[in-house]
Amino acid sequence: MSVTVGRPAPHFEVQAYDRTKDGAKEQFRTVKLSDFWGKWVCLYFYPLDFTFVCPTEIVAFNKAVGDFDDRNCALLTASTDSTYSHKGWCDAHEDLKGMKDLMLADTNHKLSSSYGVLIPEKGIALRGIFLIDPNGVVRWSAVHDLSVGRNVEEVLRVLDALQTDKLCPCNWTKGQSTLN
Repeated sequence: MSVTVGRPAPHFEVQAYDRTKDGAKEQFRTVKLSDFWGKWVCLYFYPLDFTFVCPTEIVAFNKAVGDFDDRNCALLTASTDSTYSHKGWCDAHEDLKGMKDLMLADTNHKLSSSYGVLIPEKGIALRGIFLIDPNGVVRWSAVHDLSVGRNVEEVLRVLDALQTDKLCPCNWTKGQSTLN
């Protein structure tokens, strides 16, 4: 299955690790896409915890949480690892100790499969990213190979362009004129 821009995003209900909460019981909770209705959602997948390219991306997105918040956009990250693996990785990795966004656990592979990024024979996800509007419609997606990290500034640029709800030319950035 693949996700189509302009169509409703696949619904999900998964366990998540929430590093922003104090206390072990509160760090693990169920998260649904519908929890974010009325907000934009940036959902990005990464292959595995305890790897090399993944933390560079997660740290970069984590540093930009405020930029996404300023745009009324929830930032969610997902892999096929468990919430306990996410917690262990964040506890062990100095740069991940300050995680500010939810880490979704796709242990049954339904989430990555429904978004079309699962590599079934490996049981991991490609580096897929999806911008979902406040009505639950996928407005932009990109999928990267396992070896290539994403550019957070480009994701923010696309989000800004989508939020204008106008025609934006090539290389458009926030503050520039849109097309009539």
